[in-house]
Amino acid sequence: MMRNIFKKPITIVFLVLVVCSIALAFMAYRFTAEPAHPPVQVTPTPTPTAILPFPSATPKTNLLPPVENNPAKVLGIEGSRGVNFQVPWVRVPYATCGTQVNKGTYLQKLVEDYHKQKVRVLLTVCQTSNDDKKLYDTRLLGDAARSLPDAVQCGNEQMKNDPSVAFLHLEPAKFARFYDLCERTMHSFRKGIPTLLGSLDPQVARFDVQNLYGQVAYLDEVQAEMQKLHPKSNWQWRQQAVGLIDSWHNGWSNGQYNPDENNLRDQFAFWAQQFGVDINSGKLGQHLWVVEGTACFKGCGVNENDPSEIAKAHIFGLIVDVQTAMQYKVPFFYFSGRDFFDQGIIWPIGVADPQGKAKPLRQDLAPGSMTLELTCGGKKTPVRDQIQLLSQLYKGCSLPGNYVNILVS
Repeated sequence: MMRNIFKKPITIVFLVLVVCSIALAFMAYRFTAEPAHPPVQVTPTPTPTAILPFPSATPKTNLLPPVENNPAKVLGIEGSRGVNFQVPWVRVPYATCGTQVNKGTYLQKLVEDYHKQKVRVLLTVCQTSNDDKKLYDTRLLGDAARSLPDAVQCGNEQMKNDPSVAFLHLEPAKFARFYDLCERTMHSFRKGIPTLLGSLDPQVARFDVQNLYGQVAYLDEVQAEMQKLHPKSNWQWRQQAVGLIDSWHNGWSNGQYNPDENNLRDQFAFWAQQFGVDINSGKLGQHLWVVEGTACFKGCGVNENDPSEIAKAHIFGLIVDVQTAMQYKVPFFYFSGRDFFDQGIIWPIGVADPQGKAKPLRQDLAPGSMTLELTCGGKKTPVRDQIQLLSQLYKGCSLPGNYVNILVS
């Protein structure tokens, strides 16, 4: 019966017309149902000067704080979910920095939650490897940008030449391409946010003079490569902002309090000269962000076998670092939020313990055994733990005149 139908020409013509009509109707439906400009499928590219567009994000503008243009107000800490540090900024690592969970919708929700708490976010995007395909993967950069951070650190310790962490080091040409891609991607989602030129690995200014000038030479090479990428821009690293890491027992030396032991101030003096600004002008913060400021506790002159000395070096380091950064109006992020385990030992450099509980002012003593009364707007505010201390110092509260004696007693 079915075969007899196809033997009749008229029937065949009729069926062909019906099939064509259905096909045309289906095509018309697809063209009207789909958007006129479908999202572009992004693929990795090693060419930063031809950055591929990303699907446009739809930021929740009612939750996004305005871009912070005053460096003196950028005061924060390495963030840790579940801990309220009571500070205006947190630094959050992207998944490429080893925290695999910080990507996609999880990261977007994390940043959104911070914004709801009126806390801004500095997102650190680490270089993935020296494999060009991975290093210039715009999908990763696009994913980071979709979280809508308030500032981005593009790269971390990219100058480091330590064989134990050889994966960090990037040649200037490769870093220039990575930074160019990173900056362009971030600004395609949020225009005007600060994009830091990676970070300088820690140096002791009075001992490592040659290393400091080596960092300058590296930045000069990055500048030359950026000018190749953008011949008409006259790109200058001295017009950018660079991340700085300081890990030293500031305020402590030879087993006692010493306010003249201040490597952070010494580094500020060096870089102010390199950027061509007066260190006291308040302009250094336009060029330098302390993305990690912490007190060292091993291999730097502190007795790592003496919990009391570690505790004193730690608390004075926190105080001196914050005071120094605020004096020169330089953005500052304390490191770390929590103590952590690494290389088989605990690193007691956080303001909270590994479980997220605030540590006492002297971490070698029992909670509540020591109190400092800070003056905030003419009012006395008792402070008993390190989270409170950091928060109150960031608010501009002043320490009591005898705080040194209290902390060393």
